[in-house]
Amino acid sequence: MTIEFESPKPIVQTQFVLKTVAEEMMRSRSRYFDEHEHEIPWDYIEFMHAAMKSLGAGSLAPKEKGNGKGGDQEKEKRPPIAYQVLAAQIETLAWGDVGMYLVTPGGSLGAAAVQAAGTTEQKEKFLARFASDKPTFAAMAMTEAGAGSDTSAIRTRAILDEKTQEWVINGEKIFVTGGDKSITKYEKLGKGYIVVWASIDPAAGRAGMRAFVIEAGTPGVCVTKLEHKLGIRVSDTAAISLQDVRLPFDHILGSPTVEKTTTGFKGAMATFDATRPLVSASGIGVARAALEFVKEKLAQSGVTLRYGLPRQKLTNLEREVMDMEIMLKSAWLMVIKAVWMADNKKPNALESSMCKVKAGDVTTRITQKAVEIMGPLGYSREFLLEKWFRDAKITDIYEGTGQINRLVVARHILGYSGSELR
Repeated sequence: MTIEFESPKPIVQTQFVLKTVAEEMMRSRSRYFDEHEHEIPWDYIEFMHAAMKSLGAGSLAPKEKGNGKGGDQEKEKRPPIAYQVLAAQIETLAWGDVGMYLVTPGGSLGAAAVQAAGTTEQKEKFLARFASDKPTFAAMAMTEAGAGSDTSAIRTRAILDEKTQEWVINGEKIFVTGGDKSITKYEKLGKGYIVVWASIDPAAGRAGMRAFVIEAGTPGVCVTKLEHKLGIRVSDTAAISLQDVRLPFDHILGSPTVEKTTTGFKGAMATFDATRPLVSASGIGVARAALEFVKEKLAQSGVTLRYGLPRQKLTNLEREVMDMEIMLKSAWLMVIKAVWMADNKKPNALESSMCKVKAGDVTTRITQKAVEIMGPLGYSREFLLEKWFRDAKITDIYEGTGQINRLVVARHILGYSGSELR
């Protein structure tokens, strides 16, 4: 078996195009949007939507393979690389500005949940809208004030109205990334939605969890708060209230049959298996930006990194920078493995959590060390390094904290269930 480390041509091409976007539309305005939190970068959103449409893509999301007929037969012979391309896209955009990357129009976690837990009909209905004439967003709402990492503690409730055959949902969700643009009806945006995780049977714990699609403009849905944050400040993080929200029966993702199985919880976890490597890629983009800044400033000061020498002959500065490079590359290789497995339909729950742990750790360590090495230059708002330091920390928090993902890794390796190892 031959292992190749050269990036496939589609990845190289997309990185080249998006690097220009990152430099011209993101880096140049990073400071402005960091200081004007919650101001929406409409020109970036509209540009990216138009660009993706011209490329035949409705959003930053992996595409289904062809049907194998005619010209698609040759495509079927090629190794699947959709998630690998997506990881490269995200890493490059996050290198530009991770907050602005998070406001790139598309399905994000909401679409990932539909992809993981929805029926064929639901995928066709809810994923097709990202190719509409207007930029469209989707988000996932899971976290609650009393249910963060412990998803079995979710209190949002979905009850079936037997007379109307509608679902009635009540609850409160917090820390919904992109929740405002997904659920609020903006004139410039298409009809987005949030995927809300609720319990149809609280006594059943995780087995009672189900996902529901709630579209923008649905009565009873209200954004009650936009968080003021340490980093990724241009990306809205919303608190959402759900009061007697009525949904069509088929807005429950997956089978409409209500049974006490773990299907709902497995749908949530399948969503994270697909998206945790992509979140990891975004963190790595931030870390790469910080590392490149350090190397650039050192070069301008006449400092040369002497590769190839024994470690004991290097200066402490050289060792620190080289250690940062090692951390970055090892984290990226773990991401590549996880997305390769996703592309090839291989179970990647372990690898997904492993790369998330690694990326969360590496991103915070590299950006912190970069600030330390640069001293006053790293702490100054004259440069973006201090912003990248603030942006980096979220990588270790959302999509499952580093602690939770370490538990997931331990359970897989040691063979314990969630109830046995908490």
